[in-house]
Amino acid sequence: MPLFLTPNVFILFRALGATVLFWIVKAFFVREKIERKDYFLLAACGLFGVAINQLFFFHGLNLSSSINSGIIMASNPILVVILSFFLLKEKITLWKSVGIVLGAVGAVLLTLTAGTGKGDSTLGDLFLFINAASYAVYLVLAKPLMKKYSPLTVITYVFTFGVGFILVYPPTLTEFFTTNFSIIPLDVWIKIAYVVVGVTFLTYLLTMYGLKYLSASVSSAYIYLQPVLVMFFAYTLSQLGVAEDYTATITWQKIIYMLVIFAGVYITSVSAIREKMRK
Repeated sequence: MPLFLTPNVFILFRALGATVLFWIVKAFFVREKIERKDYFLLAACGLFGVAINQLFFFHGLNLSSSINSGIIMASNPILVVILSFFLLKEKITLWKSVGIVLGAVGAVLLTLTAGTGKGDSTLGDLFLFINAASYAVYLVLAKPLMKKYSPLTVITYVFTFGVGFILVYPPTLTEFFTTNFSIIPLDVWIKIAYVVVGVTFLTYLLTMYGLKYLSASVSSAYIYLQPVLVMFFAYTLSQLGVAEDYTATITWQKIIYMLVIFAGVYITSVSAIREKMRK
């Protein structure tokens, strides 16, 4: 993006490709029927977990940097805890409250620095935060479904609904039919395939299996590794010449704010794990 594909076309490739893979695997390994009353919840998961999540993520990433994306996504576990309180009636203890406040402070401070450096964008960072919030809603909504159905069944229907929402978003098909696919080189097609198979199909499938055995708040806590991994791969892949160089967006100020978010996530997650062990 944006040289070969617009964010909307890239999202369509990602969601549609993963949906086809999910249905193929499901046909071989899982056969179960969905109760009619659960279709609405699956559709809501498709809206927040695929359509809104991906649209804001790709548009945010198109404007901002991969570094900012990784840091902002670290706020996801805190958002999950807050939403779990309202939707799943999970208690917010004193230590959870401390973690939420710390994470919120780090996220606000990071947002205030947006647009100040090369590769930064205030609007892009706002889109990335909406993406994180949308994914948090999805994790909380999907948890009850995991108690009734196979993770593969849930994620297959979630993506099916998600693709439907993406297709009815007006710019998607318009931009698809005006895209010149003939100019896309082989290495870009390989990257697109990696996003479809690795970042989408395997990632969402493994997240569903994680949700089957862990609470939404604990599952989301693992995302705090993302900023560190993003910084590592941003540097490594730029040195190898296979990705754009966004290492200039890594500043000590951002690292400090990231550590504040990490501290909030750690306190919140440890508190949630201890509660689970006491039950």
